Amino acid sequence: MNIRKLILQGEGTTIDFKKTITNLEKIAKSLVAFANNKGGQLLIGVADDGTIKGVKSEDEEKYMILKSAHQYCKPAIEPEFEEVYVDDKLVLVVTIRSSDTKPHYALDEQKKWWVYFRVDDRSVLASKILVDVLKKGNKDTGHMISYTEDEKKLFEYLKEEGRITLLEFSKIIRSSHRHAQKILVNMILTGVLLPHSSEKEEYFTMTERTG
Repeated sequence: MNIRKLILQGEGTTIDFKKTITNLEKIAKSLVAFANNKGGQLLIGVADDGTIKGVKSEDEEKYMILKSAHQYCKPAIEPEFEEVYVDDKLVLVVTIRSSDTKPHYALDEQKKWWVYFRVDDRSVLASKILVDVLKKGNKDTGHMISYTEDEKKLFEYLKEEGRITLLEFSKIIRSSHRHAQKILVNMILTGVLLPHSSEKEEYFTMTERTG
């Protein structure tokens, strides 16, 4: 494994750096976010800026990750481990496969279960729309963006307003909620849109790299 090449890629949809594991709830959030998307790798012993710090005890790190994966993730997740030495420093590579039993939930400090999804370099709280799609077992691959008139109207609206809801989008394109939802979900899965959930509403914005 070319660990330096992975680090140079930087954090993204399938790569996350962790200097060390100190919080079971936070690591569970990352684990389920990868499992709910297309999988990914946690590089333990690497700082956020890509500096290789190494781990002091791979056994302790493995124990923490396994405990989080089995007790703080629902359904439980089975991580794969690989130890890689770089300049006498040990980096623990944790691989999480894209799951066939989506959605996975992570337990937070308030003992509540939430679904997370990996978008760019962040593990975000999955919107209600995305949770429904994961529950139905979205097995599509590729998620190609087709820029039809509906997508153009979506981009134009977001450039003006900055955010959009499912109801607003369905009205703009004069379509059913199901059709509008399908477009929004495709945009989320391709990293064009970010889902947001609050107590009052669910809305979508452009990601920074497309905004």
